[in-house]
Amino acid sequence: MKVTHLTTSDMSLRYLLLDQLRYLRAQGHDVRAVSGPGPWVDEVRAAGIPVHTLPLTRRIAPLQDVGAFAALAWYLLRTRPDVVHTHTPKASLLGQWAAFVARIRHRVHTIHGLYFPGHMRPARRWFYVWLERIQMAPAAVILSQNSEDLETVRRDRIADPAKLRFLGNGIDIDRFHPRNLARRSAVRRSLGLTDDQPVVGMVGRVLREKGYLEYFAAAARLRATHPTAVFLAIGPYEPWKADAIGEDDVKAFGLGDALRLLGHRDDVDDLYAAMDVLTLPSHREGFPRSPMEAAATGLPVVVTDVRGCRETVLDGETGTMVPARDPERLASAIGTLLDDPLARRRMGERGRKLAEERFDQRLVFERVAKAYADLAGQRR
Repeated sequence: MKVTHLTTSDMSLRYLLLDQLRYLRAQGHDVRAVSGPGPWVDEVRAAGIPVHTLPLTRRIAPLQDVGAFAALAWYLLRTRPDVVHTHTPKASLLGQWAAFVARIRHRVHTIHGLYFPGHMRPARRWFYVWLERIQMAPAAVILSQNSEDLETVRRDRIADPAKLRFLGNGIDIDRFHPRNLARRSAVRRSLGLTDDQPVVGMVGRVLREKGYLEYFAAAARLRATHPTAVFLAIGPYEPWKADAIGEDDVKAFGLGDALRLLGHRDDVDDLYAAMDVLTLPSHREGFPRSPMEAAATGLPVVVTDVRGCRETVLDGETGTMVPARDPERLASAIGTLLDDPLARRRMGERGRKLAEERFDQRLVFERVAKAYADLAGQRR
């Protein structure tokens, strides 16, 4: 089938979808992609996936969005794909309706995480519920990475239950593997760390919603009990976001050399080898990748007890769950693991087994291919 995947961000295209697009191409599909312009477009093209760029943005920009919608509808009219597959809310809103206007019969959407968290006030929450209803309405098949999101979609009548399928999320468990830990000393030396320093890591965009302020506050508490500990923050600043964290916010915690802000890195699989514990104290997630990657590498994880994160950890077996927005409990959970190397090893070994059972991305790719096969059967 001729398949077009659509996302607003070229970063999502590169880091969330590229392996899936390669798999679908290997299965014989004619795979193309559409995204906003950006530095990762050429890398996706170099991997053999044609990419068409349009003026798509993640932020709300009404005039630009109208132009992007028209350009997208015209592109779909010209290229006539069999399937349009959208990702993220903004791409769904524009892409699903553009595909409807262009009379593309097979429209698929992946829910990477519903935008509204559980603690949102009812009036505001229902606004987002209606937005989700509108954007998903044209879709014939809706795939959800998160099982809790499926229940929310059914309960709030966001979409026809007959359209819904569980997708899950996955990673390359061959790339993220315990054998990487053999490089521990070399990776630590490259960061200026010694073999015996406790190292805690967090991977994600530097935003309040990701829980970075709680992470920094927990690190400040842990310095009193673990004075040689080092805390890694791996991810880019995004100053244009409403919940952006700036350099002054970080300096206010007084962490000094104990905090290493590494920015965006393509060698995150190596960086896991330098860690003793991975944490993700996020406020809201769809189905986060970093806890899966850490578990596959053989690391224990500390995450918040929120939708999405709950699906990446077996509490007490592969890691620990703590309440969101609670730096004291976060610090306590991390400190307990730093003080217990046997528990870290046991959780790491169980985490690898969990990754093999649930987080292998090939399981996800097969479910996408099955959805397309079912649509092809309907067409015949």
